[in-house]
Formats: sequence, structure tokens, C-alpha cells
Amino acid sequence: MPSYEHVFLARQDLSTAQVDSLAETFTKIIEDGAGKVAKTEYWGLKSLAYRIKKNRKAHYVLLNIEAPAPAVHELERNIAINEDVIRYQTIRVDELEKEPSAMMRKSDRGDRDSRGPRGDRGDRGGDRDRGPRREREGE
Repeated sequence: MPSYEHVFLARQDLSTAQVDSLAETFTKIIEDGAGKVAKTEYWGLKSLAYRIKKNRKAHYVLLNIEAPAPAVHELERNIAINEDVIRYQTIRVDELEKEPSAMMRKSDRGDRDSRGPRGDRGDRGGDRDRGPRREREGE
């Protein structure tokens, strides 16, 4: 059975409980279509890069799905009708990740502290000697 990663963005004015119920509704659609949702991850309320339908933030949810194509088409049809979902994307993958997604993993930010507040910038310091200025032609 094909595997898919499906991410949807829900409106910012919904509560977390409402977003969870949306995910449950979408899970039921997949299960009714002879598929299964292997994993559901709520990534939280995050800022958008640009406004989408007058929203500056959105609730992000990931669904890892193993289902036949007609079940995924039915899911996308229902999501397109739903007014609470502002964007969605479904991608077919070779196999689903077993561990938490990159959004859920703790990043290694301990390295940043050892380099200083701005990180390792190499020789791009403010005190470097740039050498003599070039003169313009005609002067």
C-alpha cells in the first residue's frame, strides 16, 4: 500500500482541541477508505511566511498515511471543502519515518553557545583590514 506524508494548516483562531478533532475527522476518512494513519504530529501554532486568507499564523499538523489512492483523494476533497483548513499538501514517500519528524526533534543548539552569540563567522570580523581603497578612473 502506498505511503504518504500529509501536512495541513488550520486557521489560527481555532483551539488545539478543535485542531485535534479535525485530525481525528481526517483519520476517520482514511480508515473508511481501507487505509491507516501511522502517526499524527501536532507541530503547534507557528507564524506563516506571508498572510494566507487573512491569517498570520496557523496550526501545523502532520499525518503519516498508508492508504490506497482513492482514500487520499477523498481526504483531499474533504479538506478542500473545510473552511478551517487554509493549506494542505500530500506527498507520496517510499517509506514512512518511524522516529519523530524534523519539526519535533530537539535541535542541537548547544553548539551555537560555544561559538558565541552570533556564531562562527570566520574572518568576517568588523576590525579586519580591507587594504587600500581603489581609486575611481578619471580622478
